[in-house]
Amino acid sequence: MSTSSVNQRNGTHRSSLRAQSSASTSSAAHKPSLKSKTVLRKSSPAALGSGSSAAAGSKSGNGGDAGVPGRVRVAVRLRPRNGEEMIADADFADCVELQPEVKRLKLRKNNWDTDTFEFDEVLTEYASQKRVYEVVAKPVVEGVLDGYNGTIMAYGQTGTGKTYTLGQLGEEDVADRGIMVRAMEDILAQVSLETDSISVSYLQLYMETVQDLLDPANDNIAIVEDPKSGDVSLPGATLVEIRDQHSFLELLQLGEAHRFAANTKLNTESSRSHAILMVHVRRSLKTESNGNSHMTKSLKPPVVRKGKLVVVDLAGSERISKSGSEGHTLEEAKSINLSLSALGKCINALAENSSHVPFRDSKLTRLLRDSFGGTARTSLVITIGPSPRHRGETTSTIMFGQRAMKVENMVKLKEEFDYKSLSKRLEVQLDSLIEENERQQKAFVDEIERITVEAHNQISEAEKRYANALEEEKQRYQNDYVESIKKLEENWSKNQKKLAAERLALGEKNGLDITSNGNRSIAPALEEVSELKRMVQKEAQLKMAAEEEVNRLKLQLTESKKVEVSGNSEIMRLHKMLETETQQKEKLEEEIATLHTQLLQLSLTADETRQNLERHGSQKTSGGALDSFMSQLKLPQIQDPGNAEKPPVAKLFEQVGLQKILSLLEAEDADVRIHAVKVVANLAAEEANQQQIVEAGGLTSLLMLLRNTEDETIHRVAAGAIANLAMNETNQELIMDQGGIDLLSSTAANAQDPQTLRMVAGAIANLCGNDKLQTKLRSEGGIAALLGMVRCGHPDVLAQVARGIANFAKCESRASTQGTKRGKSLLIEDGALSWIVQNAKTETTAIKRHIELALCHLAQHGKLYWFASIKKTAESLLKHNVLRIAEGNAKEMVKEGAIWELVRISRECSREDIRSLAHRTLTSSPTFLTELRRLRVDIR
Repeated sequence: MSTSSVNQRNGTHRSSLRAQSSASTSSAAHKPSLKSKTVLRKSSPAALGSGSSAAAGSKSGNGGDAGVPGRVRVAVRLRPRNGEEMIADADFADCVELQPEVKRLKLRKNNWDTDTFEFDEVLTEYASQKRVYEVVAKPVVEGVLDGYNGTIMAYGQTGTGKTYTLGQLGEEDVADRGIMVRAMEDILAQVSLETDSISVSYLQLYMETVQDLLDPANDNIAIVEDPKSGDVSLPGATLVEIRDQHSFLELLQLGEAHRFAANTKLNTESSRSHAILMVHVRRSLKTESNGNSHMTKSLKPPVVRKGKLVVVDLAGSERISKSGSEGHTLEEAKSINLSLSALGKCINALAENSSHVPFRDSKLTRLLRDSFGGTARTSLVITIGPSPRHRGETTSTIMFGQRAMKVENMVKLKEEFDYKSLSKRLEVQLDSLIEENERQQKAFVDEIERITVEAHNQISEAEKRYANALEEEKQRYQNDYVESIKKLEENWSKNQKKLAAERLALGEKNGLDITSNGNRSIAPALEEVSELKRMVQKEAQLKMAAEEEVNRLKLQLTESKKVEVSGNSEIMRLHKMLETETQQKEKLEEEIATLHTQLLQLSLTADETRQNLERHGSQKTSGGALDSFMSQLKLPQIQDPGNAEKPPVAKLFEQVGLQKILSLLEAEDADVRIHAVKVVANLAAEEANQQQIVEAGGLTSLLMLLRNTEDETIHRVAAGAIANLAMNETNQELIMDQGGIDLLSSTAANAQDPQTLRMVAGAIANLCGNDKLQTKLRSEGGIAALLGMVRCGHPDVLAQVARGIANFAKCESRASTQGTKRGKSLLIEDGALSWIVQNAKTETTAIKRHIELALCHLAQHGKLYWFASIKKTAESLLKHNVLRIAEGNAKEMVKEGAIWELVRISRECSREDIRSLAHRTLTSSPTFLTELRRLRVDIR
């Protein structure tokens, strides 16, 4: 692509967006806490514009795979005038007027006629990037973290700030960071990178070709659609895993450098392609133990939730005559306009419930198929400029947003069981069990062998010791015995020889009679015999001692044998333990086989469940005639408006008819009347039904119920229905003409239930926003009724009272500024100022914001910005009593201490537009300036 007008992005900021960055400062609004998950329900535009929304969908196990309805939320953001517009349009007023308090936008068709449009959020030129993220993108990001698909998209004329809103990196000032950077910060703060994963793709759609901004060589990526589910994917796109915010910023810088841009008359750096950021979030849920066995817990598959966030920065729509495109830039503009036109046709078809939606006319519509009419939760921000020269483009952008608000998606939870993880975990457990069993078995066998060897060694050593000791003792006794015998034999021989010699000597020498001398020769022999006997006895004793020693050794041998027997019994016991371990091993192997079988059954069950879910479709209830309608009226799902999910009464409305429904309001059965008025209240929440209800006499019937019924439940629901009807200006005049304020005031005086008072206060607050009804509303007791309801003290009631006072004060300020009303503020005359000052520091955000607005508007009552528009002198203004009235109100506010609250608001208010309004109010009032100088308070 070689053209001088087209260049690659170099990462620098656009000069026009620098002006927006300097005009917008970061908001100090508190970061909303994570809320409990509630089912996103279909609501009226007013209800959806509350500023915060819970994540859609119910948890797994309750809602199954059925979708939950979620309308596309649309916010409008106004870009401040740039330098060129300040010069060229200096003599012309802006073509739009924003009313952020009631989420309305007025588009001037000419100097005397305007069109009014309602959006979910209306963001002024002073809205900070932080506030834009919190009201537009944060609910979608929270839904993605909970497992839902989400889309954030910016649409508008070129040069109105789409890329600034979405893709600003905030390198110089962190307050300028766009939705992409802030969304990734929230995602990284909520996930655990140990168990969760985040991956990113960054693409551009240029001239009907999908190109990879992270890999420029990949310049023709195919779009793949699942024939069963219809999901769109880009398998050829680069997918980068994100671990920290710094790496994500580097990817955005790389992608911005590769994105196509060109210099046109409308924008010095106009995007020539649609940029698409896809963030895939995969989160693992922690399963809680419910006391089951370890095996049951192991078989429970982990739950994984997959959410996809798609951020789409559309190229700006442009008119060739204004942008001055030519050559290749002209071809780019044609391609951009064709894709945006195809997107508009699809949204028109979805808004009209057409049977055919032309998604395949453009690759852009194919990529956004899930965002509009699909399963994603979608938030759209349309950007507009204030210049009256581009009123046509601004009108087209506003109408695009209005049609998009009619598109309803079926948000589905992307939750599944991680069977692969379960299978891997079971395999690891099986391997661990087998390894542990083998280790224990080996250790047991080694222990058996060690004990056996040790027992054998001990037995062998004891036997050897016993044998040696026995042999030595036996040898010793034998030697002693032999020596003793030898000594005895020697002694006996000697004695025999000696005795024979003595006898011979005696016979030969004396020849004496042997008989006479025999006694003397025998006596020594007898002594010798006695000695021999003693020796024999000694030897017998020695023999007995030897026998005792032998017996002792035998006892030791017996003990050794007993030790051997006990060793053998221990060996037998160890053998039995080995057999027991072998049996346990067999049981473990059986359990392993059972686990394999159960894992296979789980896999088969998961496949069957997935197939059933793919074939399963959402079932719709069908209504019958009036009898079935009556039976459905008494279902418990129909509750008070604003307190619970609204019932699907659209089919009943079509099948039964509005007249039959209204006729039931006069039924004799009290239960029938209660349920019928609930149905009418639900119908009145839809703007499309309000005119039919009023034309059919529904408003008159509701007012009659307030007048003639004493049942507080009917009062509460009827007041809620009137509050819904009071959102329309035409209906407001009808309510006033039929005495609605008097009835609402009477209901408020008699009611005790805070919810009834909240409904009544909401209806009166809506009426307070009508400029034409100010005097009549006050004369019929509307302001007195509002102030009387503060007795309840309930935060919801006080919030509605504060909103009504703020609406009334704004109308008074606008009327006095335009010169159509002069006089002291009716709110101050009725004593509302004291209550406002007393509750200005409340901690409840809804009450505090409306009170701050009411104070600012009261301080501006009667004040004219003559330097810019009227160009009258101070004397002429004093002549008409305008300044006297304004300063009179200012003195009342100084007297009540409201000036201190205005100073606090100008410094501490969380909203930039309210802070600026309070500051301008203080600096434009001479009375306030004088009092501030006296108090030495600096408000610069």
